Amino acid sequence: MSPHFEPNGTVGEARLRVRYAETDQMGVVYHSNFIIWFEVGRVELLRTLGFTYREMEADGYHLPVVEVKCRYKQPARYDDAILIRTYMSGLRSSYIQFTYEVLREEDRSLLAEGSSTHVVVGPDMRPINLSDKYMGPFQRAMGTP
Repeated sequence: MSPHFEPNGTVGEARLRVRYAETDQMGVVYHSNFIIWFEVGRVELLRTLGFTYREMEADGYHLPVVEVKCRYKQPARYDDAILIRTYMSGLRSSYIQFTYEVLREEDRSLLAEGSSTHVVVGPDMRPINLSDKYMGPFQRAMGTP
């Protein structure tokens, strides 16, 4: 199966293996773990762009989640190798949206897809605009000059 999306910009990839503790009594990954995996994908995408969340926070930028969506397609199970594909799907000076695709690596089955919306805030939790240090890489990641 080919990936569900192919954006024009940068796609971050993160890999993990499902731990037993992430599964429920039916042996299926508990639904909230996918939201945690979205964060793993987001963090790795930032690394791909050349910086970390920690660096952004040190520069006074925080990205609280204001909305998250997840559509489950197939179950993930203990010991599955998982691929999280992440890309930026929305960008303004104080707003970022990421889109995610969670695949089982073995057969490239789409397990879940979703998105998260973030507002850029300063240490006082008030909205602020991103500096060029971050807007440039984010714009390039979106496939725009």
